[in-house]
Amino acid sequence: MPRHNEPGSPALVHRTARAGLRLTRGQRRRLLGLLMSAGDVWACVLEVNAWRKARQDTPLVSYQALCRELAASGPACFGELDTTGARSVLRRYSDAWFAAAARRKKGDGSARFPRRRRRMMPARWYHDRLAVDGRRLRIPVARGCPPLQVRLDRDLPYPPGRIRSVTLLYEAGRLWVDVTAEVPVTVYPLGAEPDPGRVAGVDLGIIHPTPSPAATAKRCWSPGGPSAPSTTSTSKTPKHGSGPSPAAPPNPGSADPGAGGTTGAVSRSWRPGTSAGSARPSTKPPAP
Repeated sequence: MPRHNEPGSPALVHRTARAGLRLTRGQRRRLLGLLMSAGDVWACVLEVNAWRKARQDTPLVSYQALCRELAASGPACFGELDTTGARSVLRRYSDAWFAAAARRKKGDGSARFPRRRRRMMPARWYHDRLAVDGRRLRIPVARGCPPLQVRLDRDLPYPPGRIRSVTLLYEAGRLWVDVTAEVPVTVYPLGAEPDPGRVAGVDLGIIHPTPSPAATAKRCWSPGGPSAPSTTSTSKTPKHGSGPSPAAPPNPGSADPGAGGTTGAVSRSWRPGTSAGSARPSTKPPAP
């Protein structure tokens, strides 16, 4: 959904591009260590909530409470992973817990709270903590650790000033980065911006899209739905009794007299038990 800031400003959307990394052995080892440290943060949250559940205490699930617990633990608890990367894992845990709680509240019994440990977890950093210069990306690390600068395997499709976050992840045996940028879609002149009071949504559905206009609209188009407008035909429809009805198509049990299929007359009612190749008429009376 495009975002509009002030009158005359461009409409902005967030887009994400994935890029691979060209690494040395030392860089690969350090990046894998960051992801493993993120997995340790996830496991630590699971362990703390297991202890609290055993003591019948309220679990720590909100992002603010988890961040306070992380700050109370002190610096350099998770190797080279800095506070921003650790907080991204806490955010992921909090979102997963509240999503499962919302599904359970709606009656979905298959929803499960996050209780599975993971060896590695993705870590995310924001634009004020990282630096992108062409294909070079500087990933922030904990204080006191040597700087970590890696090289991308391709150019990013976004300008460096538009980048908002970078996510480091491990997938299919390789290390990747997902770069999210805020890209302008179009620029509206002053006084010609879209009306923020009129919002339209599109439900993609499974087969047919269903556009839904604003609440002020008088009619909602829905293919085949109860609110779909009735369609009228422009061709004339013959009324009953206005003329002879069209001839019925030949039944499956009869054939064309000129085709040599049968020697009898073509019947207009289907007679069970009479095949298309039978030359002798049936002795059964016709069904009512």
